[in-house]
Amino acid sequence: MPTTSAEIRPFSGRSVCLFCGSSETADPKYTEAARAFGQGVAERGWRLVYGGGGVGLMGASARAAHAAGGRVLGVMPEFLRSRERLFDDVETLVVDSMHERKQIMYDESDAFVVAPGGIGTLEEVIELLSWKRLDLHGKPVIFLDIDGFWQSLFRVMEHSVEAGMTPASFLQAWTVCRTVDEALEALNGMDTPSDLKHDHR
Repeated sequence: MPTTSAEIRPFSGRSVCLFCGSSETADPKYTEAARAFGQGVAERGWRLVYGGGGVGLMGASARAAHAAGGRVLGVMPEFLRSRERLFDDVETLVVDSMHERKQIMYDESDAFVVAPGGIGTLEEVIELLSWKRLDLHGKPVIFLDIDGFWQSLFRVMEHSVEAGMTPASFLQAWTVCRTVDEALEALNGMDTPSDLKHDHR
């Protein structure tokens, strides 16, 4: 059954948020990468924080983490419960809005991994990077760039720098990994103290 924010079970270890797509028609290699990432997070004793759905890459990652004995926290807006099919087998918080979903996922996480996804994933990571640009957080952001999925976005970021809209230093605000193993290894080496969970906008 869904919980309230006050009922989220405390977790003292590392929590990793995965932003990714919910599409059931995505290329299987993307879904497999999400599955492998969820399993890898669980095997390292970390908690997976994700969007709460049981479909697409979201569902694949959560099911794999759960099957491997890991802790999983899903956060799902009420209006998406039927569309993204709530995954009831793991701890899930149902909230009122997309904004509340993102804020809780942010607050409960030490680091973020961005796997292939659609406009929703893009919206999540752009806001996350905007907060980082404004020095509202210093948490690691990793793009899981399977087969160059995110290269077009990186080109937009570079264009913004070239046009004088964004400082060149901003291009260091994220790390790019091309495989799940690279992403997990990068997370393992990053300084993600638990008190980062309590940064707020």
